[in-house]
Amino acid sequence: MSTTAIPAGTKWWNGGRSPFNASYGKVMMWYFLMSDAFTFGAFLISYGTIRFSVNDWADPNKVFNSFPFAGHANLPLAFVSLMTFILIFSSVTMVLAVHEGHNMNRKGVEKYMILTIIGGAAFVSCQAWEWSHLLTGEHITLLNDGTLSVLPTTASSNPWGLPLEHSAMLAALQKTPHDQLANIASTIHHTGAEAVHNTYAMSDPELLNMISTSEIHANHLGRPAFGSYFFGITGFHGFHVLSGVVINIVMYTKTKLGHFDQRGHYEMIEKAGLYWHFVDLVWVFVFLCFYLV
Repeated sequence: MSTTAIPAGTKWWNGGRSPFNASYGKVMMWYFLMSDAFTFGAFLISYGTIRFSVNDWADPNKVFNSFPFAGHANLPLAFVSLMTFILIFSSVTMVLAVHEGHNMNRKGVEKYMILTIIGGAAFVSCQAWEWSHLLTGEHITLLNDGTLSVLPTTASSNPWGLPLEHSAMLAALQKTPHDQLANIASTIHHTGAEAVHNTYAMSDPELLNMISTSEIHANHLGRPAFGSYFFGITGFHGFHVLSGVVINIVMYTKTKLGHFDQRGHYEMIEKAGLYWHFVDLVWVFVFLCFYLV
């Protein structure tokens, strides 16, 4: 069996075209995205381990059922679906920007980069509203004295509770004054199906029946781990989206100034696109884990 002798000092690769058939910048971007994928994967695996090790977990249809300017309308997952559409739309515009870059069409790159930036900024704004609502919005709350009330949630309380057990709910309802029951009932029927003044005219048994047949949640009984994972992982992803928006603004500015025309290629737009598509892909898994499961 013969072997091929390699002369001393000979290098396998002397530069020029990369053995990966990609530029150095692209290879490094792929390495970064792989390491970032491991980080997100570790977070989501940790979340899944906790999520499926307990039974009394928050119901996403009850937690994420609000929509801006819709009051207390029950719209499960409607807002997060809008957020997902916005992010996917921005991914499409990024593809078009990269395509225009391949064609050395600076105006086309500028147009689609602007749309991508708008989409990313809109997503971050939506996430800011969602966080603000979960931390400060009104939720039906079980107070320390055992009564129910509609109170704004603070950062120190838990805005995603679990349905009260029947016996515990009846006990809380019996302790709650009539005015507070009426306030809760009017909150449940805030969509206009029943006038508030009719709610206040009801007797206590009628109010008890209305509220006991509704989905009453006790905020402080919710699993704190849900909030910790939700804000931690969605915040980490939101930071990536915000970073991507900043990167895209820089890329748009460099395109506007003609820097890429001077270089003779738009590879930087392509590398920014890789990062942006990665952020969109991660959101699919975040959406699945928190909002659907």
